[in-house]
Amino acid sequence: MNFGFSYIGLIFIAMLLIPNIIWIKHKPEGYDEYSKNENKVLLIFERIGEALVMTLLLIFKDCNIRPRSLWIGWLILTFVLMAMYEMYWARYFKSEKRMEDMYSSFAGFPVAGASLPVFAALSLGIYASNIFIIISVIILGIGHIGIHLAHRKEMMGREEKTNEKVTEKTNGKIKKGRRVARVIKTVLLVPVCLVVLLIIGIIAVRNYNYFACYIDTDKGVDESEYVEINGQEQFITIRGRDASNPVILYLHGGPGSPDSSMTYIFTNELIDDYTVVCWDQRGCGRTYVRNKNIDKENETVTFDQALADVDTLTKYLKERFNQDKIVIMGHSYGSVLGSTYAYEHPENVEAFIGIGQFVSFASSTEYEYKDALEKANAAGDDTTKLTEAYEKFLREKTVEAADEVSTYAAPYHKATREKSTILSALVSPTLSSEDLLWYKNVTSYETFLIYSGNLMDYLMTVNLRETQTHYDVPVYFISGECDWNCAVTDMVDYAQMVGAKYDLIDGCGHYVHCDDSEEFAKKVKEFLK
Repeated sequence: MNFGFSYIGLIFIAMLLIPNIIWIKHKPEGYDEYSKNENKVLLIFERIGEALVMTLLLIFKDCNIRPRSLWIGWLILTFVLMAMYEMYWARYFKSEKRMEDMYSSFAGFPVAGASLPVFAALSLGIYASNIFIIISVIILGIGHIGIHLAHRKEMMGREEKTNEKVTEKTNGKIKKGRRVARVIKTVLLVPVCLVVLLIIGIIAVRNYNYFACYIDTDKGVDESEYVEINGQEQFITIRGRDASNPVILYLHGGPGSPDSSMTYIFTNELIDDYTVVCWDQRGCGRTYVRNKNIDKENETVTFDQALADVDTLTKYLKERFNQDKIVIMGHSYGSVLGSTYAYEHPENVEAFIGIGQFVSFASSTEYEYKDALEKANAAGDDTTKLTEAYEKFLREKTVEAADEVSTYAAPYHKATREKSTILSALVSPTLSSEDLLWYKNVTSYETFLIYSGNLMDYLMTVNLRETQTHYDVPVYFISGECDWNCAVTDMVDYAQMVGAKYDLIDGCGHYVHCDDSEEFAKKVKEFLK
């Protein structure tokens, strides 16, 4: 939804209009007679659609070329269809210029002069992820294609009445052949149409979320930018309705699991009172894509470096927004990073908020196992595999062994109010190709370890009960009642140990800030006030 001149839109309109201008002097004989019978409703749709499409294609710069966009295939399809449109007209201008020449199929497209540019404009609207363009194209298509299909039907009806040479037997064969062709086309087109409708639905929700997230930047701030942090340009988003409000720096989990495309879900509930900054940490997300040429194997990614990056970013935000201190908010792995920074640098931290607070692998796995074992025994279930997995973890103390415990414990720890993180990302107003380009690097646990292995090794050694026994800043922990990724009972035990305030939200899982963003924000605001 970026306003600005679209040179692609201008090229598209030129390719559309030039053949039509030439056609005015080369109309097929009798065309004006057909046009007298045009349906007035379809004509209104056509005129409105034409005005809207040509205007919108020029004023949204999202139609322009984005070289690294994964949507570029739709732009290519647009110009393939428009090239076919030009070839259709070239064939017509070389013909005898009869109604039959104008309405004969081209490359399998009926009324190609009407349908090809409509399909091309729809493809361009999908490329731009703009529901206004798509709706305008649909309005145009109803009118424009509808009118010319009516012309074609009228023309074919007249032909059948005057063509006395077609025998009844031949006519029957023709009709049978047409029925077979229609069945084949239907079988091929139905899945294509369903995919296109799904994509349009996703675009519609993304556009709705864009307007729901809109911020007036005269007083507030709504930016996505790369900031130089210790030798790398790192990606951050900054959102708030009043730039003078306190600043919250959100640290995502993982390690290596940036969720900036989903943060709109909970930041929308906070931006009235706070300026919220979300950051793709070194070695992942858009930050990795930006810097992969200088650190392809993430050799600079360590926990100490992460702390240094937090420090640099914190000081940048303090200076930019004229704040003495800022609030640090961390989720999962980010809660370890955030709590450690708050512990070591209380001079920069107003308060620390841990979401799904991680304490240690050993204690979290123990709590997870004991709770699942108790529930399994109460249900009379066989606990052999669960117990064997936990004993294996005690021997090996590895992430893989902990995951095996989680596999057998999972049936007893289902969250009842868990949102789909994939769906939330797909309908995000900020999802970009860079987000997807990162995730293709971590499609398996083996590839994940290539990029985040150092941080996972460090995380296995963490035990906050030993290293952070008190804090010199206010601390607040909030978890989903059903969060066993970072065992909720482990968090409660640690909170009581350090005297921190904590809350649980019923039915929510590890992504409590997304599962119930309204309740989450309400509790966070109460604590910060």
